[in-house]
Amino acid sequence: MSPDMKPQAGESVGRIPLSYNQEFLYGFDRGDDEGPFGPRFHIVHGWWLRGKVHVDTLQQALDDVVARHEALRTVVVRDADGWYQQVRPPMPGRLEVREAAGLDADARDRAAQQLVTEVESGTIDARELPLFKATLLRFDEETAVLALIVHHSAADGWSVRRIIRDLALRYAARRGSAVPEPPPALPYRDFVTWQREFSGSEAAQRSRDFWRDKLAGARVMSVPTDRPKSSGLPETTAVYRFTIDAPLVSRALELARSLRSTPFMVLLGAFALLVRQTGGSTDVVVPTFSPGREREEFQHTVGPFLNLLPLRTELAGCRDFREVVARVRASCLEAYSHDIPFVQILAEAPELMRPVMEDDRAACVFQVFPFPFVLDGERIGDVEYTEIRRRLGSQPVCSDVPNGALWTLNLDPAGDVVAGIQYNSNLYDESSVAAMVDRFRQVLSEVVGAPDAPLDLPSAR
Repeated sequence: MSPDMKPQAGESVGRIPLSYNQEFLYGFDRGDDEGPFGPRFHIVHGWWLRGKVHVDTLQQALDDVVARHEALRTVVVRDADGWYQQVRPPMPGRLEVREAAGLDADARDRAAQQLVTEVESGTIDARELPLFKATLLRFDEETAVLALIVHHSAADGWSVRRIIRDLALRYAARRGSAVPEPPPALPYRDFVTWQREFSGSEAAQRSRDFWRDKLAGARVMSVPTDRPKSSGLPETTAVYRFTIDAPLVSRALELARSLRSTPFMVLLGAFALLVRQTGGSTDVVVPTFSPGREREEFQHTVGPFLNLLPLRTELAGCRDFREVVARVRASCLEAYSHDIPFVQILAEAPELMRPVMEDDRAACVFQVFPFPFVLDGERIGDVEYTEIRRRLGSQPVCSDVPNGALWTLNLDPAGDVVAGIQYNSNLYDESSVAAMVDRFRQVLSEVVGAPDAPLDLPSAR
């Protein structure tokens, strides 16, 4: 971290250890503007606001959110004694207001999409607190769009949706509406304390033993790159967006119900078969994210909780797709019951990530989410909030992801899947990413359409 991130005299309000989640994240830091301290390592969401928005009150509500959530005003520091974090006193939230009067409905839709894309293509400085910014685009007295950008070192996707709900509740309360107070939110540093105490427990040791046995001899899946890492090009992240149509998703959901599985397990099973076709091995280890919020008391806390879990599934001997899903389901349930920080998993399986260290291969993470806590036409006080979910246009610059590609499939309430792949555009061509998406759709269509059809897989040894 650069020296100018160090606190000035008298500003420090504590020397707090990092969470294990942060330790893994900050392992990618190289002291420059790429990686977890870079200005493009952020999360962006947008919402339609219908109802008169008073800017002064919105500013006050933003200030309330900053005061409520310490992670938004926390700096991470590295000195001679190592990494630690410091919580700063509350400060005003950052709000930009724009006007766009005189647009018809179609033009407003385009302007809303353009705003969120613009914000996501932009930056947020990890050295400037608070670690989020709001942009309000007003079309008239009753219609606006609000875009939030939050530095990823301070929050995950779950956290951002907590922020908007807290903001809506505080705005309504300040306007005099009879709304409940947001539930208590423990500070992120309490999670750090709990996590480090738990790491010394017998339960944590059992989980470390599980991962040591489960990942013995395992290698994480990796994807061949179009250009070698040694080419020296900077890390530039693009996003390729796509959909999976509702009839195909419906068949996948029906199959999941019949197999007592989640949609994620069915989609991951199809992805595992795609990986098998691409790489040849039946021993497939696909990294995914867990929410990392095992404790109920941290459900309302803002912070970087997401944890990486390597899901290992042996496909050899699977006679049909139903058996693939059954094995994926077993792998998922095992992993979920032993969800410990990824840095501790790596300590038990130090060779796991070796493939992604190769010059012509990179990591690939696969995740599937329902839209959690979606504000979809929900009125809080005198304003109605609707999340902008259906962003379908690809873009050349977006939020950074470390080393490789990140598949994110969102189960939309409309019935289809709205998805995107963030990828290093100096390692991959968009055409290669699009081709992989086409193959995934084809595999998914084949296996959910005929889950009992024989699979061309070798027998188990």
